[in-house]
Amino acid sequence: MYLIGCDIGTQGTKSVMVDESGRVLVEAQREYDVIKPGSNWAEQWPDVWVRAAFETMGEVVEKSGVAKEEIAALAISGLYGGSGVPVDREMKPLYPCLIWMDRRATDQTGWVKDNISKEEIFSITGNYVDSYYGFTKMMWLRDNRPEIWKKIYKFVTPKDYVIYQLTGENAIDYSSAGNIGGVFDIRKLTWSSDMCRALGIPIEYLPERIVRSSDMVGKITRASSKLCGLREGTPVISGGIDAPVAQLSAGALEEGEHVAMVGTSTCWGTVHDGSELPFGLVNFPYVVHDTERIYSFGGSATTGALARWFKEEFADSEASVGLRTGISPYQLLDREVETIPAGSDGIIVLPYFMGERSPIWDPFAKGVFFGVTLVHTKAHMYKALMEGAAYALRHNIEEGIKAGLKLNDECWIVGGVAKSSAWNRIFADITGYKMRQVSSLVEAPFGDAFLAGLGVGLIDRPERIKEWVKFREPINPDPNNREIYEKSYALFRQLYERTKDLMWQI
Repeated sequence: MYLIGCDIGTQGTKSVMVDESGRVLVEAQREYDVIKPGSNWAEQWPDVWVRAAFETMGEVVEKSGVAKEEIAALAISGLYGGSGVPVDREMKPLYPCLIWMDRRATDQTGWVKDNISKEEIFSITGNYVDSYYGFTKMMWLRDNRPEIWKKIYKFVTPKDYVIYQLTGENAIDYSSAGNIGGVFDIRKLTWSSDMCRALGIPIEYLPERIVRSSDMVGKITRASSKLCGLREGTPVISGGIDAPVAQLSAGALEEGEHVAMVGTSTCWGTVHDGSELPFGLVNFPYVVHDTERIYSFGGSATTGALARWFKEEFADSEASVGLRTGISPYQLLDREVETIPAGSDGIIVLPYFMGERSPIWDPFAKGVFFGVTLVHTKAHMYKALMEGAAYALRHNIEEGIKAGLKLNDECWIVGGVAKSSAWNRIFADITGYKMRQVSSLVEAPFGDAFLAGLGVGLIDRPERIKEWVKFREPINPDPNNREIYEKSYALFRQLYERTKDLMWQI
């Protein structure tokens, strides 16, 4: 029997098919854009996710040559959808989804800070308040789009919207519910009526059905089977937020095991029993052992997004060479930075190109290139961007350690950026941790396929993921580069503190 995993990302959707041993047979991907109608605004209509999910599922079925009857189940993960998609009673979208990257809800964030103590909100939800969280985005819709607000039936997360299109069933998993923040009780594992009242969010706007990530939500309908290429009646498993599913794809189950999911953004996290929740990081139920273990992560808003921005704005020559040679422009840029020394000859980048999540939680943080001179080249600028993303990763790891999280000396790394050996070496040198790539590099869809197997009993327990995962040799930190980066990292931390007031002024 075979399993399909599908991950709906911020800038693309990927589906994979695996066999019972975890061997990846085929994969398919579609890319799309984020709508950015204003500064620090980021939204998407759900039709792009549905189309990409259906097309990639159909493609892996077709390319694999596997009979549809041999596909045991499908599971879906997704980007953190912020507010979720506001839908009417016919489940039709009323407004775009304000995704995790959107930081417009600054007034609502300020109101919560002024009116609800951080001790109260943290004690119930395990999280504080920021415009990153979905509940503040819901409040923004209430305050700024009242004509939409009064028509809302439910808020539906990106992956759960796709699941509804596949099955006709609406549910949400624990990880997705917890990541909304504000309105989810992390101890009781249900919506908090007290917080909903305090925040002015009707509890009936939230899905009634909350399930485990390995629970079956429904089955492929006759209508959707014709569009996605799967057999009618194929079980659809809930899945979860992409970051913890990617964590699972690296085999992380125990305290001390930590994973950096490095794609459009970075989500670095670890799993623990939840007895001590780290304030300042994001906390919600994990995607296996959902009711017993907590996933805590720190997330920087831009990593792969920095590379994509640089490629599109400044790498025309690499793009042209790539068209002629078939070599990715990113690979060409990686080759160029190999000649640039650690520290980029004095350039330091603050990678806050879309505000920042943890640990600074500053929606008005801006990107900064500092220390640029006429001797610097394009390659210097690109390497400094890579280093800036690695400084942000280190900052989050340090906050986790400060909060009492126990970490092994090896950090497992997954995601599109993990394909860059140059970037992996930078991560190792700046953080001081060995960086170890997962061999398959398919990340969250791989974890989804595993959850699909758990959901239908093809896999008997979560610990089997250890048998699925294969690693490459770890990349060790270079002591000489570590010495350089210690000084640069100290300046990186000072640079934000000395410029944040100016960032708010502009």
